[in-house]
Amino acid sequence: MTSVKNNFLPPGLVSNLQEVLLSRKGEDGNQSNDSGDKSTEPSASTSAESSVGTEDSSKPILLVTNGDGIESPGLVYLVEALVREGLYNVHVCAPQSDKSMAGHSLTLRETVAVTSADVGGATAFEVSGTPVDCVSLALSGALFSWSKPILVISGINRGSSCGHHMFYSGVVAGAKEALMDGVPSLSISLNWKKDESQESDFKDAVAICLPLITAAIRDIEKGVFPKSCSLDIEIPTSPSTNKGFKLAKQSTWRSMLNWQAISTSKHPHAGSFMSNQQSLGMQLAQLSRDASAAGAARRLIKQKKNVEIESVGAAGKSETNRVKKYFRLEFLDKEQEDTDENMDFRALESGFVAIIPLSLSPHLESETHSAVLDWISSALEKES
Repeated sequence: MTSVKNNFLPPGLVSNLQEVLLSRKGEDGNQSNDSGDKSTEPSASTSAESSVGTEDSSKPILLVTNGDGIESPGLVYLVEALVREGLYNVHVCAPQSDKSMAGHSLTLRETVAVTSADVGGATAFEVSGTPVDCVSLALSGALFSWSKPILVISGINRGSSCGHHMFYSGVVAGAKEALMDGVPSLSISLNWKKDESQESDFKDAVAICLPLITAAIRDIEKGVFPKSCSLDIEIPTSPSTNKGFKLAKQSTWRSMLNWQAISTSKHPHAGSFMSNQQSLGMQLAQLSRDASAAGAARRLIKQKKNVEIESVGAAGKSETNRVKKYFRLEFLDKEQEDTDENMDFRALESGFVAIIPLSLSPHLESETHSAVLDWISSALEKES
C-alpha cells in the first residue's frame, strides 16, 4: 500500500504558486538570518548522533516501535522498563499518531517529518508515517548513526493481532519489516477489551515480556535464536493471571467488517472533516490570489502584447454536481468455529500468552515452528 499525491493544478497556477512560496521563504529566511545568526538548530540526524555519542557502546542497541503511536501507554511502559534495566541502548522510532491498522504500508513520494520526542529516557523520534516507515527509516542509517540493532520490538499494541488481523496490523508489520532487513524482531499485543481492560494491564504485560526479551537478546548474541522468523506475542486480557506461554499457530480468525453510513449533521468527525477542508480551502484561496497577483506582475514586466488568461479554479467537475457520502468501519466480533486449542485466538482466550512464529517463507513454516518450540522450552528453562 502506498500513499501518493497527484498534482491536478494547471501548470500556470503551479508556476505562480511556486513564485509566491519562494518569495515567502526568502522573507522568512532573511528574518531568521537577521535574528538568529548565532544559533542553529540541529537536524534530526545530528541530534540523534550527538545523543548516541553519550551512550555506552558496549551495550546492545534495541529499536522500539509500535502501531498505536508514540504516546500510547503500551510503548511508554515498555520503553521505561527497558531503560530501567540499564542493559541496553534503547532507541525509539514510532508513528506520531495511531497507525495500528496501517498494515505493511509505506509512505511514497511524500515527505515524512521526523521530530525528537521524550519517551522514558530513550533516544526517541516520532514519525509522520507508518510503522513500516519508522522501522525502514531507523534501519537505513539515515536517522541514527547505526543501521542494525540487535533486536527490534514492536508494541505493546492495544488489541489482539491474531488470525487475519495480522494482515491489517501495523505492529506486526513493523516487526516483519525488521525481519525483511535481516534483524530479529518481536511484535507484542495485549488482548484489550472495552469495559474490562485498564491501563495498568500494560504494566503487567511488560512484566510478562521482559524475561522473553532478555532471553531473546542473550540467544541472539549466542547465535541460537530462531532465524528466518519473527515472533508475535499475544498477551491475554488479564495478564497478571495468565496460564503461561504457549506456542500457537496463526489462525484464519477475523472480526466481521461492518461499514456504517453516517450523517454529516449527526457525526462530529464528519463536521470536523468538513471544517478542516473549509480551512484548507481558505488557505488555497489566499495562495491563489497571491499567485494571480504574481502572474499579473510577471506578465507586466515582460510586457506581453497578447492577453493571457490563467484559471485558478479547481480542475474537473463542479463540486455542486458531485455526491459525497461518509462511512465508518467497525470490527464486530463473531463466533469462531475452529476448536483447535493450538490456534492463536484459542490459546489467547484460554488465558495463555500465545507465541506465534511468523515466517516470510511459507514452505519453512513447519521447520520454523519446531525451531521456535525448542527455543521457547530452552529459554524459559534458563529464566526459571
